[in-house]
Amino acid sequence: MAAPMELFCWSGGWGLPSVDLDSLAVLTYARFTGAPLKVHKISNPWRSPSGTLPALRTSHGEVISVPHKIITHLRKEKYNADYDLSARQGADTLAFMSLLEEKLLPVLVHTFWIDTKNYVEVTRKWYAEAMPFPLNFFLPGRMQRQYMERLELLSGEHVPEDEEELEKELYREARECLTLLSQRLGSQKFFFGDAPASLDAFVFSYLALLLQAKLPSGKLQAHLRGLHNLCAYCTHILSLYFPWDGAEVPPPRQTPAGPETEEEPYRRRNQILSVLAGLAAMVGYALLSGIVSIQRATPARAPGTRALGMAEEDEEE
Repeated sequence: MAAPMELFCWSGGWGLPSVDLDSLAVLTYARFTGAPLKVHKISNPWRSPSGTLPALRTSHGEVISVPHKIITHLRKEKYNADYDLSARQGADTLAFMSLLEEKLLPVLVHTFWIDTKNYVEVTRKWYAEAMPFPLNFFLPGRMQRQYMERLELLSGEHVPEDEEELEKELYREARECLTLLSQRLGSQKFFFGDAPASLDAFVFSYLALLLQAKLPSGKLQAHLRGLHNLCAYCTHILSLYFPWDGAEVPPPRQTPAGPETEEEPYRRRNQILSVLAGLAAMVGYALLSGIVSIQRATPARAPGTRALGMAEEDEEE
């Protein structure tokens, strides 16, 4: 008998089954199709078989860590939410997916990871509380830098140099995208009628994050809340497919007693590695910032040599 498929994803918060956009999209697609997954909701990406989240371990032991590749694998396993779509609806799916990535994704990245108030009071706060020590000291900052790079790639070459101008342009396009989605959905339950498709999984993950998080700086959130059919759409999916996951619960602070305990032989190893990595990062920071200095009795080397070596070492970690 083949082993069950296992999905590793970020744990939930803000009234959602996961606080991560990609994890939420994959989880929602799996619920739509009824795919038999053993789900591990974790707050330590190093516990994932790929070191990133989300990740799928297939029944044959293969590990897939890119969201659209995970969904492609589920389709190959006969869990296809788009099976009944016409060719026209398939083309519409591709068009709207492209629209989401070009117009809405950059603003979501900006809202949660670049906007200072939102990042400090909401995003970093959640990850710092949910992650185990010592990862919570340096991983949120590393994730923010990765999202900054992602935003640069998403924005392309035609990026206004002025930060305010960039923000205005991003939010204007995102508002237009939300209005278009509202018009396309109309009074339907889902985008293609009474049954959910892959487009619904992605649209829901984008909208639900924006709708549910308590953002101190919520310009786009206010616009979304004025589009009542999109709000009802998110509420409907949450209540129908995540009736237990949608409850607001505090981030996990203790070791869960669920499926994660099945990896007990690896837990001590991972904890030791986490502590060593955290200590190395903190020592490196202390040396580089001058909090701690090392004095030698021997003649001094060329200035900057020691600090440069430590910086390279920290980047490799």
